[in-house]
Amino acid sequence: MDNSPLQRSKQDKMIAGVLAGLAEWLGWDVTALRVAFAIISLLSSVFPGILVYVVLWILMPEEK
Repeated sequence: MDNSPLQRSKQDKMIAGVLAGLAEWLGWDVTALRVAFAIISLLSSVFPGILVYVVLWILMPEEK
């Protein structure tokens, strides 16, 4: 993990930059995180995954 604050990515975003920011903060590959998130969301009936994404979108500040 990096010492930088958790924030949404401006450069590497598909929707809001939530997963790109999280992957950067954790030091993980963004594509792997996106695939894992999609699979977990589908296995959990999609709705909880979308809800988690929206909550993180609201709570995570966008990078400057």
